[in-house]
Amino acid sequence: MAGREVSLQEPARRVVVLTASDVEILYALGAGDTLAGRGEYANYPLAALDVPSVQSGMETNIEQIIALEPDLVIMAVMAQTPEQVERLEKAGIAVAVTNATDIAGTYEAITLIGSLVGRSDEAAALVKDMQARFDSLREKAASLEGGSVYFEVSPLMYGLWTAGKGTFMQEIADIVGLKNVFEDVNGWAEVSQEQVLARDPDFIVTVAMYFGEGPTPAEEISSRAGWENLQAVKNLRVLQLDSDEVSRPGPRLANAAELLFDLVHTGGQTAKTTE
Repeated sequence: MAGREVSLQEPARRVVVLTASDVEILYALGAGDTLAGRGEYANYPLAALDVPSVQSGMETNIEQIIALEPDLVIMAVMAQTPEQVERLEKAGIAVAVTNATDIAGTYEAITLIGSLVGRSDEAAALVKDMQARFDSLREKAASLEGGSVYFEVSPLMYGLWTAGKGTFMQEIADIVGLKNVFEDVNGWAEVSQEQVLARDPDFIVTVAMYFGEGPTPAEEISSRAGWENLQAVKNLRVLQLDSDEVSRPGPRLANAAELLFDLVHTGGQTAKTTE
């Protein structure tokens, strides 16, 4: 995790956290009471919504952050600029920057945040728990027949986007014994219907967001012209996962992996995550 670490003389008691995944980590460590401000998209756990948001869209309100008088601000590489860091530090506020891009980086973010809020033991326990859960899934999947999977990140109406090499979805597919049909592409990539049809996945996992009334994502995917011949559609293996769980570098990655394992290896019926 190539971020920006910081040392504090004592654990932070008031923290502003801009990244949704880091807010989840803070609560998972039992330090949610230190959260003084949050990023706009930090919506889990629900208790976080009671904390003031210091963002509007892509704009971060530095003046509001300073007014909250935090000991520490935690932000991600993609959500900060050197100018913002400089302004916060001039105001006497420590700034830590995380940059978790894989599961290993998630462990590093957990460890860093734990050290900054006086929860190092809790962080070590959380990392150990996640590692054990992933290892258990790998061990069980090794003796089971998996299959191939296509991850749909964006629905057809907005252009098909999928997850390839270097994404959390790719890592989770590997853990539960699935072969990503687009593992030959890097990161998030736009693909065509023809490519999906040619690769004929055994499973389709959608994390796409659908707004308003209408068919569910699984119903819409299954009704597309030509898709009825896909193995995933014919065998009712179009699955829906929570995008936040499977794409945020936080503790819920283990939940997503366990759910996907259960869906794939216990019948793979069209399903949706539970809250």
